[in-house]
Amino acid sequence: MVVLMKVKFVKMHGAGNDFVMIDDRDGRFPGDWRRIAALAARRTGVGCEGVIIIQASRKADFMMRFYNPDGSEAELCGNGARCAAAFAREIGAVRGGVMCFETLAGLVDAEIVGGNLVKIWIPAPHDLREDFVNSGVPHKIVPVDNLAQADVEGEGRRIRLSEAFAPAGTNVDFVAYHAPNRAAMRTYERGVEAETGACGTGAVAAAVVGVAQHGLEFPVRVKTSEGYELVVDGEFDGSVFRSVTLTGPVKRVFEGEIDWDSLDVAVAD
Repeated sequence: MVVLMKVKFVKMHGAGNDFVMIDDRDGRFPGDWRRIAALAARRTGVGCEGVIIIQASRKADFMMRFYNPDGSEAELCGNGARCAAAFAREIGAVRGGVMCFETLAGLVDAEIVGGNLVKIWIPAPHDLREDFVNSGVPHKIVPVDNLAQADVEGEGRRIRLSEAFAPAGTNVDFVAYHAPNRAAMRTYERGVEAETGACGTGAVAAAVVGVAQHGLEFPVRVKTSEGYELVVDGEFDGSVFRSVTLTGPVKRVFEGEIDWDSLDVAVAD
């Protein structure tokens, strides 16, 4: 008799970004990137734009590990971090609505501010240059007048793989700016290798580049391609960003259990 390993999960989304959430505070989760990719697959797995693992941490309330649908690990995901905060409270990893957690991009403070809204404090955006910034992960901003007609898949992939951002590549955000404090965006996401429903670090990147280079002012309200609104706030002294926050909705969709050993790893190869 073959006994399959069962992995419990919760499906959540943050402003249209969907994630599979797994509680691994006991350290038993088998971190096989091929099966993580198979778990994220739309037709043969659960389907998501990221797999988030909550682990124990010696530095903070918990550790958030984020994996792209291709199985690669990323330093940070803004909407994923907001979902991680809500999930951590659900599973008892934190008490109350204020917390600090560890990511590969550094420590992130978060607050559940009421209803389904979660706010996180993003590590200070850096490496700001013309229409580019690292907001935890790299983002190239492409300002556009007509967002609906933007070639997100074609042009996004070309820029993501261009020599200018080799070898790691970059996320690519097509942004329509509307002064003084609004923007709308579509994102080609590295690791997903396609357009995503929303991108939290992309919203932060769009906002801070908008403030620094396109005449916007904080707080900036960013509309995602799924129609949700993310609010980016912070301070900018002309050269350095401080106290940058990302606030938006989080929703628990469903929970389930999957046979880990039966996931079709051939899909991920």
